[in-house]
Amino acid sequence: MSLNIEDKKAVVAAVSAELAGAQTLVIAEYRGIEVSSMTKLRAQARESGVYLRVLKNTLVRRAVAGTAFEGLSNQMVGPLVYAISVDPVAAAKVLHQFAKADDKIIVKAGSYDGNVLSAAQVSELASIPGREELLSKLLYVMQAPVAGFARALAALSDKKQAEAA
Repeated sequence: MSLNIEDKKAVVAAVSAELAGAQTLVIAEYRGIEVSSMTKLRAQARESGVYLRVLKNTLVRRAVAGTAFEGLSNQMVGPLVYAISVDPVAAAKVLHQFAKADDKIIVKAGSYDGNVLSAAQVSELASIPGREELLSKLLYVMQAPVAGFARALAALSDKKQAEAA
């Protein structure tokens, strides 16, 4: 079903709004994927905070014009699904992990920080821990010295009490 001009403008505006705050855009071919698999992919994307849509390539080319993602324009050929995320690794991680499970999804390219990424580079980006995981590791590292200090204070307190008794 073709869109009228107003619908097309609305799609371009919606995608442009998503891209305005995004750090990463990843594109993947979805030729031959089953509806149930696409539904699972959409659910995973939603859980990860990734904007995932199947869009007309010409409309996305218009939306990325003049943005840091413009370099991907020549990669936008064929049936594509677009993953856009504020988290630098979320979009890459969702599509990369799903491509492992379903060989119908083929990651073609991506863009991060104004640089166009090949499929291999998107795979490398997907292997980086996400923001939540990095924050939890940082919290653990920051908490370890405090916990050690607390144990030392408790041991010192026990020693003082033993001496006093």
